[in-house]
Amino acid sequence: MSRVPAPQNTLDWTAIEASLDEYGYATTPPMLSAGQCAELVALYDDESRFRSRIEMARYNFGSGEYKYFNRPLPPLVEELRQAFYPRLAPLASRWSEELGGKPYPPTLDEFLDICGGHGQTKPTPLILRYRAGDYNCLHQDIYGEIAFPIQLTVALSRREADYTGGEFLLTEQRPRAQSRGQAVSLDRGEAVIFATRYRPVRGTRGWYRVNMRHGVSRLLSGERYTLGIIFHDAK
Repeated sequence: MSRVPAPQNTLDWTAIEASLDEYGYATTPPMLSAGQCAELVALYDDESRFRSRIEMARYNFGSGEYKYFNRPLPPLVEELRQAFYPRLAPLASRWSEELGGKPYPPTLDEFLDICGGHGQTKPTPLILRYRAGDYNCLHQDIYGEIAFPIQLTVALSRREADYTGGEFLLTEQRPRAQSRGQAVSLDRGEAVIFATRYRPVRGTRGWYRVNMRHGVSRLLSGERYTLGIIFHDAK
């Protein structure tokens, strides 16, 4: 499988951090080539590559399905996870400290050791598939006591060519205020980096926690695949 360039060499991390601070999410230009996206989509029908398949309707999560990868992760997925974690860990640590928490370790392997110490040993990167009429309810990807506060989703399909509709959705709920929503459209190879469950916002009395949820609007036509990179493991 094709290799992915190190993101620290290709992305504007100052702009990404500023957007995450301001809005709870940031988008990237295409990170994966058309060929790399096709390679990942082609894995979807190989059941040996996955540990679990979830039908969203069965659990009232929405409509559509997704599959969690087995270990070893595909090389491209492993490289993305290993490359992004150390770039996001300083921001995650700052967020945690602003809310009175502890910093995160600098490497993914150290963080996964902490997950393992809490019984979270199952890999969480996944591929999601949506067809016409499918959608994903607003939710948070939490699988145990330990969670990394930032994750990312990479589009593997072509907007308006392979599918229509299916925008990535984010909502934030600030204390004593109505929820604010964002809709993000991604084309093939692009990513959205976003807060997993909350982020800090400074108020008149200091920092406070803003809860975040994400989902996908109804697909109007076609078929849409995405890659989800979650850094904490599951029980």
